Amino acid sequence: MQKMTIGLIQMGLKANTDLDPAAIRDAMNEAHLPWIQQAADAGVQVLCFQEVFNQPYFCPSQDPKWYAAAERVPDGPTCRMMQDLAAKYRMVMIVPIFEETDTGVYYNTAAVFDADGSYLGKYHKTHIPQVAGFWEKFFFKPGKSEWPVFETAYGRIGVYICYDRHFPEGWRALALNGAEVIFNPSATVAGLSQYLWELEQPASAAANGCFIAAINRVGTEVPWNIGNFYGSSYIVNPRGQIEAQASETEDELLVHEIDLEMVREVRNNWQFFRDRRPETYTRLTDGE
Repeated sequence: MQKMTIGLIQMGLKANTDLDPAAIRDAMNEAHLPWIQQAADAGVQVLCFQEVFNQPYFCPSQDPKWYAAAERVPDGPTCRMMQDLAAKYRMVMIVPIFEETDTGVYYNTAAVFDADGSYLGKYHKTHIPQVAGFWEKFFFKPGKSEWPVFETAYGRIGVYICYDRHFPEGWRALALNGAEVIFNPSATVAGLSQYLWELEQPASAAANGCFIAAINRVGTEVPWNIGNFYGSSYIVNPRGQIEAQASETEDELLVHEIDLEMVREVRNNWQFFRDRRPETYTRLTDGE
């Protein structure tokens, strides 16, 4: 049996939003270090943080101040730090970050580093919301990452970010490209979508015969106070069963070992990939 030990870190904001974004970045990076050490001590092989993990979720505002939070990938300070830690602990690291790719061009990004510290690539968030409290198009350009799957030391993984999870097509594309585990780092608050948190991703795991690891931050963030980030990070198996889950309110490292052989077992039983009919689905891609 091929096993993978996954770690998910959910955390509340550790710095005042009045501070410069670089100071917030440094405080949040520092706050994660003990948890990363704890993950290493627990034998975690693949570690993922929450969406834009070292900044507040600043999208309730449309304040240009937050453009200064963007970093280069993989050459910015956060990626360099995580790259070194990945090599030190022989741990694959998924690092969700606000990225500047060119002057004034920004993406909601997840960088992926292998267990030897090598940079494997990145995923750009594909679907960008633009509704009250979530003015993401002010900050992020929609990604066109072609659904990358990363061949890591411990298995094939993909990334889907927050609002992406409401769109089933991306889950399917990542699974078809070979992902055995898909990570969904998020920043989502109680209210309209909370009941979907434990509905959509288990359904997507079952529909695609893969594991999904969902990560969400905790607490409230002033001055915006758009609601409680309700944590509840979890790992769901290819049968759609949640195998492990974190609390709604606490900073937490969730550690769980999964059996990747279940991917083959479930796909052999259901054969959804054999029976799918892509030639009949042109309505999905023929535009409006």
